[in-house]
Amino acid sequence: MWASSIANALRVSTASRTSFPPAFSLTRCFSTVLEGLKYASSHEWVRHEGSVATVGITDHAQDHLGEVVFVDLPETGTSVSSGSSFGAVESVKATSDINSPISGEIVEVNTKLTETPGLVNSSPYEDGWMIKVKPSSPSELESLMGAKEYTKFCEEEESH
Repeated sequence: MWASSIANALRVSTASRTSFPPAFSLTRCFSTVLEGLKYASSHEWVRHEGSVATVGITDHAQDHLGEVVFVDLPETGTSVSSGSSFGAVESVKATSDINSPISGEIVEVNTKLTETPGLVNSSPYEDGWMIKVKPSSPSELESLMGAKEYTKFCEEEESH
């Protein structure tokens, strides 16, 4: 699955995809959405574990951004609000705000992204996470999409 994700990101044709028309994006969307995470319509993900929620941008988002060259993140201790910007990602194509899917206090920032912003591209759900938040309103997670809903959302967005 990892190889097909990379092939998709690089727009490389693989033998298993030859039966699909070139504009078919279902495979990409399914291969980039993880079960167990929550997703915002602005393409951020949340992994809630215990009293902390980890936040990053989705593989779908990083694919559309292109090569990430700079990540601007807030300081630990900063408060974030659901739907509000907490930082920015600069790619070779554009600079985009990163919105927090939940409200709370930032308890950790991924400082690796300062020196290696490309982790957002190569490992958006693991090494490329951005902030860890102590949620002030854990019920906000219920309003976010699950993997199936987010996959459908991506498919509909791609078709427009």
